[in-house]
Amino acid sequence: MISTQTQPVVVSETEIELSIVIPCLNEAETIQTVVIKARRSLEEAGIAGEIVVADNGSTDGSQALAEECGARVIPVPHRGYGAALIGGIAAAQGKYILMGDADDSYDFTAIKPFVEKLREGYALVMGTRMKGKILPGAMPPLHRWLGNPVLTAIGNVLFRTQISDYHCGMRGFNRDAIQTLGLRTSGMEFATEMVAKSALNHLSMTEIPITYYPDGRSRRPHLRTWRDGWRHLKFMLLLSPTWIFIQPGSLLTLIGVIGLVVTLLTSPAPIDDPFNRALSAQLLFSIAILIGTQIVIFGVLSRLYASKMGLLKTTPFWETLADRMSLDTGLILGSLIVVLGIGGIVAALGAGNLSTLIVGLLVLVLGTKLVFLSFVVSLIRIKDYFG
Repeated sequence: MISTQTQPVVVSETEIELSIVIPCLNEAETIQTVVIKARRSLEEAGIAGEIVVADNGSTDGSQALAEECGARVIPVPHRGYGAALIGGIAAAQGKYILMGDADDSYDFTAIKPFVEKLREGYALVMGTRMKGKILPGAMPPLHRWLGNPVLTAIGNVLFRTQISDYHCGMRGFNRDAIQTLGLRTSGMEFATEMVAKSALNHLSMTEIPITYYPDGRSRRPHLRTWRDGWRHLKFMLLLSPTWIFIQPGSLLTLIGVIGLVVTLLTSPAPIDDPFNRALSAQLLFSIAILIGTQIVIFGVLSRLYASKMGLLKTTPFWETLADRMSLDTGLILGSLIVVLGIGGIVAALGAGNLSTLIVGLLVLVLGTKLVFLSFVVSLIRIKDYFG
């Protein structure tokens, strides 16, 4: 029988290479097994390290059990998987961090390959269950064959990664590199945030196949399939304004512009024949332009706001674009476009031409949008102007 009466190994901060961070919420059934495996693995690999249990408010005595086995317990009052890990990472002293769940589903005796990859210079080393081994009963079929593959595929497209298991809970990383990302999500989507932001910030990543075991608890897992799956998907979409807003909006706008120009040049709509195919097409393409530009506006605002909140890293392109979309520029340029649109409307009414009227109204609306877009952009960046 393994003795749990072990005192923590006292090492100075400069000697700690690896901190093993384990989020914990009522894991009395498995926490000692996990901590003992982690401690043994550190000793056998000759790695100077520590075990940090980030406790999220356990009421079953998990804290004392972890301390008995040599772990350092950090209380994290803010609830959530991500919140617990953020608290544990902040308290960790190691140059590298290995995170894994407290349910004994990940093998903490297999930490050496993670450390070797980190020593090679990788900022993030992902465990992959999909390229490793998933033991019977370890992962529900819905997660294995649908949820995880679909969400991983979406993440790979949105963030240009080649990860096979976005949601593996066992991963190692360089603490300083990951802390520069400003990770902040408190729920299960923390796993997605780490990978997505690492990709967006061009951090080096690699994968290590691992074995995934059935967890050792008798109670239901904290993970909720549909709720947490939606949270992962929603967060990925929120981090991808270019894919979700700007690209489809730009495509729709381009289609509208080309279609409108073609119909104006080939099929003018006279005012004495108010309903014909040319007029219907011009109205249709004008609406496409309005919808497309509005989607692009939402994308621009989302991207600028995400940068301001630290969710996405700003780039020279977006900084330059935001500077050029100042309130002064927007008011001047937008007002000129509005005046041009009004002029077109007046000319159309005088000449009795519905095609010109449609174009004039379209230009008027676009100019108005630009004016108010500049207001919102300036509001997002108000501290840059007046801070």
